[in-house]
Amino acid sequence: MATRSDTPVLDTLAAMTVDSIERCGLDERTFILTRLAALAAMDAPAISYLAHVGPAIKANLTAEQLQDVLVAIAPVVGTARVMSAATHITEALGITIALAEAEAEAMAEAEAQSRSKP
Repeated sequence: MATRSDTPVLDTLAAMTVDSIERCGLDERTFILTRLAALAAMDAPAISYLAHVGPAIKANLTAEQLQDVLVAIAPVVGTARVMSAATHITEALGITIALAEAEAEAMAEAEAQSRSKP
């Protein structure tokens, strides 16, 4: 019997992603680029791209490579979807940066507090 979780939807999506990665024979870079193209094709929201920022960085993908994917799929999915994808990717990167800055700030505050204690 499955255990209950506070985040069953996110847990399910994470499990599906892990299963997809394990069953796929594509290299890491091609896998992420393919997923990003699929997200663009279906006009996915920024939160969907957010889950791919870390893996894209880990795969050493560049902004130019992401742009190349959008250029490659533009004739198939259309300009509106490509522009929407570009906006959502930018939003996801902004969220990632904001989260990293907040985490760094919290760590700095915790360190400052631990230094001030005798």
